[in-house]
Amino acid sequence: MNSDHHTRITILHSNDMHGDFQAEVQDTSGSLVGGLALLSGYITRVRRQEKNVLFVIAGDMLQGSLIDTEYKGVSTIEIMNFLAPDVVTLGNHELDYGLTHLLFLEKMANFPIVNANLFIKKSHKRLMQPHIILNLDGIEILFIGVVTQEILESLKKEEIGTFLDLEEAATSVGHICNAYKDDDIDLTVLLTHIGYERDRELAGILNPEWGVDLILGGHSHTILEQPAKINGILIAQAGVGTDQIGRFDIVLDEAANKIDAWTWRLLPINSELTEPDGELQKFIDDYQEKVGQKYSTIVCRFARELTHPARDRETEIGNLVADIFAQRAGADLALAGSGLIRRKKLGPVVTLGDLKEAFPFEGGLLKLTLTGAQLSSAFSHFMRLEHNPDRIILQVSSGVRAVYNSTTGSLEALEIDGQPVEEDAHYTVCVLEFHYE
Repeated sequence: MNSDHHTRITILHSNDMHGDFQAEVQDTSGSLVGGLALLSGYITRVRRQEKNVLFVIAGDMLQGSLIDTEYKGVSTIEIMNFLAPDVVTLGNHELDYGLTHLLFLEKMANFPIVNANLFIKKSHKRLMQPHIILNLDGIEILFIGVVTQEILESLKKEEIGTFLDLEEAATSVGHICNAYKDDDIDLTVLLTHIGYERDRELAGILNPEWGVDLILGGHSHTILEQPAKINGILIAQAGVGTDQIGRFDIVLDEAANKIDAWTWRLLPINSELTEPDGELQKFIDDYQEKVGQKYSTIVCRFARELTHPARDRETEIGNLVADIFAQRAGADLALAGSGLIRRKKLGPVVTLGDLKEAFPFEGGLLKLTLTGAQLSSAFSHFMRLEHNPDRIILQVSSGVRAVYNSTTGSLEALEIDGQPVEEDAHYTVCVLEFHYE
């Protein structure tokens, strides 16, 4: 549709793909669901059918599969080059293999990666290009990238800074938008990886004069019925993995530089919607075969399957991991983050591949000495779920008994091997290097 300065464009968007490369068979119908070959098949079809199509990714391409872990994201970038996104923003997991490696991956990518809020502290030089303007049939579309503050956890040892709060993020977005206010930008899109609630907050504090039209987000894995509209800005996200894709069909009023009409759908990616991309499937299968041969070795067998259903509670796999840590370190107790565990089930037969999928992160264990008072303070802090928005608890090794009263907001008891923890006594605690940092 191109009439009276009205132009139709289609924006397809994914986020938090997390190495979800392979399709899965649906139990009842036998039809295939998800996977990059089907996703690629759909994107290719839309690119053929519609004149002005963009495919964008709002962070976290990396982490979540053996293929990704084994090749430290190199395989994922090669597969993404096959998909040919028009623009991508960084997620927190893009830094899982370190900052230096991220810069290498960015050089491998045949697509632009935008991020406006990571910079080298001393020179204040940005790490990535903060934004990009894509020209589509004479339409100028400005994309700006913003990432979550959680990324800082990966960067504490690096000379890298980021603005944290949304006010600073908004100010930076304003500076970029204002720099192009005389350039006749037709559409302005924020590609964010800060979570749906923070997207809503950010939209609320953006100055309407800056002309931001869309926020396409990630990180919170949110499934929406329809986009939110806050402060005149449409906000959408497409869940997690490759089982679905977001699709905006937009009619732009070029004269007024605004959206005249739009529809949005969250489309299920399955074999009823589209045909798989055979070339990409072969490419992924080659990786799968190489990885499969190495990781099919059996490591051990449990008496039964162990579970890790959620991050907000003590779990069987969590207890096992914490016990192993405490035993390996010869510590009084061990604390392991629930987010360390990336599978909900493990066993009874455990292969090297199962183990690597369940625990994809690298890094050592550290043993430190704390006083009983420090230990009590730590337990008070992480058991206080009302002040823990992500509701992530630490898994604890056996022999530890902690009782927290959420009504009074106090730790009522803390014991190790049946003995109350004494304030002045010293205890050895094993933690992951990541949590120590």
